[in-house]
Amino acid sequence: MKTSYFSGQIKTIFFLVFIIFCLPLSIEAQRMGHKASRGGGGRSMQQSRPSTSRASNARTSRPAASSNRKATTNRNTAAQSRPSTPKKSINGGHNKSTDRKVTSNRPSKSVSTNRGSNTNKVTNKKTTNRGGNKVGNKTQIGNNNVNINVNNSRNTRVNASSRHYSRPPYHYGGFGYYCHRPYFYHPYRPFYWGPYYHPWGYFVASLATTAIIVSIANDNDSSKNEEYHYENGTYYQKTEDGFVAVQAPVGAQVPEIPKEAEKVQVDNSSNYYYGGAFYEQNAEGYIVVPATAGTIVPNLPEGGEEVKIGEQTYVQFGETYYQPIQVDGKNMYEIVEVREE
Repeated sequence: MKTSYFSGQIKTIFFLVFIIFCLPLSIEAQRMGHKASRGGGGRSMQQSRPSTSRASNARTSRPAASSNRKATTNRNTAAQSRPSTPKKSINGGHNKSTDRKVTSNRPSKSVSTNRGSNTNKVTNKKTTNRGGNKVGNKTQIGNNNVNINVNNSRNTRVNASSRHYSRPPYHYGGFGYYCHRPYFYHPYRPFYWGPYYHPWGYFVASLATTAIIVSIANDNDSSKNEEYHYENGTYYQKTEDGFVAVQAPVGAQVPEIPKEAEKVQVDNSSNYYYGGAFYEQNAEGYIVVPATAGTIVPNLPEGGEEVKIGEQTYVQFGETYYQPIQVDGKNMYEIVEVREE
């Protein structure tokens, strides 16, 4: 019994010694395993890692990526084969195409022939007077070569002022320009008198039945009369195609004038002013009278021209000159008396 007990104790001791001897080896082996997983091991361990095979597989798969690039290239060529969208010009609203066929959509030159239908254009043929100043003598309407002879020497003449000029005249080119008020420049802007007013050169095919005929003796031939048509403050002369508005002729007698006419002071009396014309009231109605130097008017019609005389700018209608002035802060015009010196 003792022998068996003793042999059992020996086995137990031997087993404990074996465990104690093997335990440090297993711990060391585990430490070596951890170092290998952290990359601290030898090259053989790193080569055995499965990540190396993944890298090699990724490297070998690069040709597949290059084949994908070919697909992208094909996509670009497909995009290039599509018709390009025309780019907008910097002016906006117009697309310029490189296709020359688009130019066939441009309007033909025959469209420009429509410009001749604009009969409202007025071209003034002018002669020189007073050292190069322009004076209108003939009015040509549109492109129809229809000439309207207007006696501007009569219609635009100026009566001398009966008042004494307290201001010295403006001298230039051998002429003296007399005014009662000082020169004050402001741009010439034609005035619009209302829906019935038509500027000189305005063309109409027909007139209303309310228009009246006004006859005036011809200065060159007393046996002939110049015939005008008057309607709502506008005077017309007949042409082959219709009627053309002209400047109010001096001496025309009419029964009434538009209500928009304004009273203006002329020396010691007063006249009525409308559309560039001056009217004097009489027993039969109103008669067109010449302009009088020194008269101040608030507005000027179309048909005038700014002319530079020395250092001053006037508005000229035929032989009538208007000097820009200012009265109580308002822009107006005074009729100039021109004297040769």
